[in-house]
Amino acid sequence: MAKEKEIKTNAMRILDRQKISYQVIQYECEEFIDGIHTAELTRVPREQSFKTLVLRGRSRQYYVFVLPVEEEVQLKEAARLAGEKSVEMIPVKDITAVTGYVRGGCSPLGMKKQYPVFLHEKALDYDNIYVSGGRIGTTLCLSVQDLISMTEAKIGKF
Repeated sequence: MAKEKEIKTNAMRILDRQKISYQVIQYECEEFIDGIHTAELTRVPREQSFKTLVLRGRSRQYYVFVLPVEEEVQLKEAARLAGEKSVEMIPVKDITAVTGYVRGGCSPLGMKKQYPVFLHEKALDYDNIYVSGGRIGTTLCLSVQDLISMTEAKIGKF
């Protein structure tokens, strides 16, 4: 019987090109569920599960913030880290146009453009973290240091 070919996302293709190891976790899900439920569904540690949020600064520049699924982004702290007077979440209707991904499948890797990435300092507590793989139903586990290197992420508390 022929082996079913794995469908690669932009995030996976980028990691493959750079020969960076990662683990793919697939789960059944047809629509958006939050990161806490995704962690429960995939049976990965919640504290190592991170969500990707895209914010826009007053300057109209986009920023990517990767933070624990159980945390809420602190907009004032996020703005300070980004060097902006203020930042706001982008509207859900704009996610695909800005990132190339859908809500619930937004990976910090492989967006349409390379936006500045900020990784929450709690990620440094772990060797590996779990992030969206670039589509609903796909989670990637990869080294924190590889994620920092691939995204040129700045570390902070937000």
